[in-house]
Order: sequence, then C-alpha cells, then structure tokens
Amino acid sequence: MAALITFQDVCKYYHMGDSTVTAADHISFEIETGEFTAIVGSSGSGKSTCMNIIGCLDVPSEGTYLLNGQDVGRMDKNQLAEIRNELLGFIFQQYNLLPKLDLLENVEVPLMYAGVPKAERRERARAALEQVGLGDKWRHKPMELSGGQQQRVSIARALVGRPSVILADEPTGALDSRTGREVLSMLQDLHDQGHTVVLITHDNSIAVQAQRIIRLEDGRVVYDGPASAPEAVVTPRAAGMRGGEGT
Repeated sequence: MAALITFQDVCKYYHMGDSTVTAADHISFEIETGEFTAIVGSSGSGKSTCMNIIGCLDVPSEGTYLLNGQDVGRMDKNQLAEIRNELLGFIFQQYNLLPKLDLLENVEVPLMYAGVPKAERRERARAALEQVGLGDKWRHKPMELSGGQQQRVSIARALVGRPSVILADEPTGALDSRTGREVLSMLQDLHDQGHTVVLITHDNSIAVQAQRIIRLEDGRVVYDGPASAPEAVVTPRAAGMRGGEGT
C-alpha cells in the first residue's frame, strides 16, 4: 500500500537577486494513513517550505511529492486548488475565519468551493461544529468567541470536507498554554479516530505530543523517528537557541 504523503529528494530553491536560497535540500520521507506526525524545526529550518509543499501551496524545484499517489509537482494551479479542496484540511495559527459570516457559514466555505449542495453543506457543517463542541453557537460571529473557540471553528472547517490529511500550522501559536493544550488534545483525539494529522511547529514541547517527529535543520532531515525516543528532543543549545517560526 502506497504512503499517503511521499517526499522523494525534494528540493526548493528561491532566487533573490543574484543569490539562490535552498529552503529544502533533498528531503525524503513518507507518511502513512492514520499517522500523527510533527514536522519541527527552528527559524530557517525549512519546515514552512515543507508545509507549503504538503499543502499544495507550492511545488518542489526538484524531486517528487506524491499526495495519495498523485504527483503534485506536475499539476497546474487549478489542479492544485482542486486537490487542496479534496484531500487537505487546514488549521492555521491565526484561524483565518471570515468576520462577517457566522460559524456555520465559515465552516461551510470549503464545501461551497467543492460545489456541495446547500442542504448537505448545512448538515455537514452543523455536524462538524458539534464534533468540536460548538454546535450551540453556530449563529455566533467569530469575534464573539474566545481564541480557543475560534481555533475549534477552524478545526471544524478542516474536518468538514472529510480530508485525507489534516495539516495544522502552529495551531497553538496564538493561544495561551491551557487553551493550547486543549487544541492539542483535540488533534490527538482526531488521530485516535483514524485521521492523518501533520503538525508543523517550532516548539519541542508541542512536537513530542505527536506519534512521530521529523526534525529539520537548514533544509535537511536530521531526525525521523518516534516522538518518545530520547534523541527526538533537543535542548535550546542544541537547537541553536533559534526560536520562532521557520522558512
């Protein structure tokens, strides 16, 4: 059975004037269906580049990225948009909710792009909000909610399209520690239910909540293995003491 996500010697280059920046340097890994994987690294490590490629927001300069067996690097913009909507559910650090829409309408948005009929959209959006504990607040606007509740709405929006991959980009970055733990617990619950979760983070304490860690430095994989292994965790000194978000 083929892996759900496959990176084969993926490279990504950015040209800045006369200089070329290598953001991903021959990265290879596979993620199977049902895994909970954290891609972790400090600023400039390449983790955000990996996220953009996994999320079909960008394509490799070299190498191959297969998503559910499909070669993403060969797709045009319309095909990339289609596969994003069909196979991926995004959870962002800043929620990206539309302030003028109520919660139900916000969760419906991916289904509108997918051409799902209105009655089915409403039913699925209500069910997704129920799943994250916000079924009774569906008429509320995003600004009427706490940050943690807004992140739960974004999780519902990610789930409503029944994606193959839930891609969470620094999902606790805008939350306090208690609310962040609640969001991580929800991601673990989704994994327990059989969802494939890919978590992008710079925070070691968050990464170790996953089942597996892929650690990046300078655009290369320096560790790929169980999150429970001693070598999966690095100290601030070993990590170069470079907190923050990455490339």
